[in-house]
Amino acid sequence: MPLPDSFLDELVARCDIYDVVSRYVPLKKSGANYFGVCPFHNEKTPSFSVSRDKQIYHCFGCGAGGGVINFIMRIENMTFPEAVRHLADLVGMEVPEESGRDQFRARRQRLTDLATDAARHYVAMLYGPQGQAGREYLLGRGLRPATLKHFGLGFAPEGWDGLIRAMTAKGYTKSELMECGLVVQNQSGGVYDRFRNRVMFPIIDIRGKVIAFGGRVMDDSTPKYLNSSDTPIFNKSRNLFAMNFAKKTKRNYFLLAEGYMDVIALHQAGFDCAVASLGTSLTEEQARLMAARGKEEVVICYDSDEAGKKAAQRAIDILGRSGLKVRVLRMNGAKDPDEYIRKNGPEAFENLLRRSYTDIEYRLADIRGRYDLEEAEGRVEYLQEAARYLATVPSEVEREIFGRTVAKEAGVSEQAMLAEVGRAVKSRYRRERAKEEKQALNPVQGAQPAQRQLRYSNVRSARCEEGVLTLALSDVDLLRQAAGQLQAEEFSSPCLAKAYALLLRRMEQGEETSLAHCLGALEPEEGELLAKIVANAVPAADPQRALRDYISVIKTEHLKQKNKDAGENDRDELLALAQRRLQQERERGGM
Repeated sequence: MPLPDSFLDELVARCDIYDVVSRYVPLKKSGANYFGVCPFHNEKTPSFSVSRDKQIYHCFGCGAGGGVINFIMRIENMTFPEAVRHLADLVGMEVPEESGRDQFRARRQRLTDLATDAARHYVAMLYGPQGQAGREYLLGRGLRPATLKHFGLGFAPEGWDGLIRAMTAKGYTKSELMECGLVVQNQSGGVYDRFRNRVMFPIIDIRGKVIAFGGRVMDDSTPKYLNSSDTPIFNKSRNLFAMNFAKKTKRNYFLLAEGYMDVIALHQAGFDCAVASLGTSLTEEQARLMAARGKEEVVICYDSDEAGKKAAQRAIDILGRSGLKVRVLRMNGAKDPDEYIRKNGPEAFENLLRRSYTDIEYRLADIRGRYDLEEAEGRVEYLQEAARYLATVPSEVEREIFGRTVAKEAGVSEQAMLAEVGRAVKSRYRRERAKEEKQALNPVQGAQPAQRQLRYSNVRSARCEEGVLTLALSDVDLLRQAAGQLQAEEFSSPCLAKAYALLLRRMEQGEETSLAHCLGALEPEEGELLAKIVANAVPAADPQRALRDYISVIKTEHLKQKNKDAGENDRDELLALAQRRLQQERERGGM
């Protein structure tokens, strides 16, 4: 069951959005609002706005927006219940525990307990007679006994039901084992252990709870790694391996590696800021999880093979959008950090860190590696591609500095290279202007929400629906006037209709009708759209007349759609009737 509106209203009222956001983002007053650099994408000019009056935030750059609960969900990578509890703790409120929520929490706790007991079982197996192969493998990889215990490493022996028997003996059911992702069901409906003959890596969330596992084979068989699938307590796109340890680091950056062994080797060598994504490419949520920990920089130390290079390119963009500075390691003579440290030692890796590439240096080096600079044609192609890339760099100073470096590498004058970069910049501006002009000439496209699932089917009506909501949110008297003339069913946009119906319900129940108090009942993308609408709204010179005009358009468009639907239904009925008559005539003709 959902939390009572009265509780959420009081929570929102107590949690001033300026006070909460300013814990994460330095804000400066400008006009009626406060502005800062957006924590959700990379920018240098502040476009992140906080309205203390409306109790909402909105970024004019990336479009992120919502209220105080949504902000905590996004920046702390929390679910709605987790964000509510976090804010309640902040202001000393007690979250009411309803029966439905009690059952949900009890179920999550049960699965967390099961994952913890499974981790203990795997540890016991590692140090028992069956774990000799696992111990030899891990110690053979250079891990110390203290490191095995620190990370809670374990072993899943051969056999189809070792974990099942151990966990059912503790009172867990097979359905719970399946829900926790620890067993797999076969075609006949039976179940067997998911992890067998593998060293085991427990995945622990940022609060220190075991939520999933990764298992690695000890030979060249495939798949090399087997990871838990998503479960009610584990979402691989929203967690990072070893973040429970790395969040405590004194270093001012995170090291982002590819695998469990790399991270563990880095921690053992003293680099306690290392984390890894979990069997998937880096996600936006994982980047935000790092950004929310107060670090400004991430050093990517992926494998040196081609797949690692491509993954690094993707990670640079994702991390940059989260406002993080990025550097990249290039490890010559080793395929990954684990091998590099074993070959060269921690001091050599520390020196490597000091020589790590900036994201621009890394991308230019990658471009340079594709061309033969001994050939004139190769130099020309390298210079042209490097110029196109440098044209995307926002800083003119950086464009000039790196343009000069590229010119020196390719053996051309700095003036020639800077001129090539200048032409590429002008070409990019022309393309962007053409795109903007095209959008300006297509007002329907420009009026559509950025969220694809919320796109409007009738833009004319939807823009007026936005107007009604803006007026209704600004003045409850205008909401009352709208309520007497307009129903939610007459809206063309399901999202805007949902928001309008919510406002009407809250008004009828005597509750607050500000956007900040409504956001808890909306999906994050719906709240983001509403925040954008309100943030971009221009006050009407005559609100009463504007409301009448908006309602008139909405009703007219609704009536048009009803007539159109009725006409299509009539046409379908006539077609069906004609087909029935034709069939009857054929049957009579055949008799």
